[in-house]
Amino acid sequence: MLTSALVLGILGSLHCLGMCGPIAFMLPLDRTNNFKKTAQLFIYHTGRLMAYGTIGLIFGFLGKGLSLFGIQQKLSIGIGVLMIILVLVPGNFLNGHRIFRPIYSLLGKAKSKLGAELQKKTPDAFLTIGFLNGFLPCGLVYMALLGATALATPLQGGLYMVLFGLGTVPLMSAVVYSKGLFRNSIRAKMQKLVPVFVVIIGVLFIVRGLGLGIPYVSPKPAPSHSVTAAIECHQP
Repeated sequence: MLTSALVLGILGSLHCLGMCGPIAFMLPLDRTNNFKKTAQLFIYHTGRLMAYGTIGLIFGFLGKGLSLFGIQQKLSIGIGVLMIILVLVPGNFLNGHRIFRPIYSLLGKAKSKLGAELQKKTPDAFLTIGFLNGFLPCGLVYMALLGATALATPLQGGLYMVLFGLGTVPLMSAVVYSKGLFRNSIRAKMQKLVPVFVVIIGVLFIVRGLGLGIPYVSPKPAPSHSVTAAIECHQP
């Protein structure tokens, strides 16, 4: 299942070009020194991976809490179904709902801070930009977080999100050096693969939760051991 995070990141990096690409283009990189430029870009990606790992730990912890109620398999099935449903739901379905207004307010503050950091060129500024970038709203990140939750451990949840982030690094780095890397027509065709792969991941989580006894894919649940105490009465 961890491999799916890396593949989702690689395929989803095309989606990231539309969401985070403008931020990558606006990075105050040193255009006169390739070594320094690469180092600054590395720090930026490190910040993004730190953000993804942090929220992955949180959602993995959430998944662990739910699994303590003995619903880990049901959780995996439910998240798989939710992934598939979210692919079919229009992107603006949740926009405007009051329950999400506090989140939008926090995101607005993050964007303001991000704008201020884009004016600086210090190493900590690139780390902050990457970290804040990781918290910006992105449907693909939400999908990855569902996968991190289904793994039901903080460590695996964090690792899942870091692998997802690593999958986005190559293309997000390439566009900084070559803005015309992909034509719009090619990008549009490849972006169509993202929802297809999300559905495949959703199916994998459903199969995983069914416990069909398939090694590494759908292992059988561990048998529950019950302890019984037998009391023997002996006649004197």
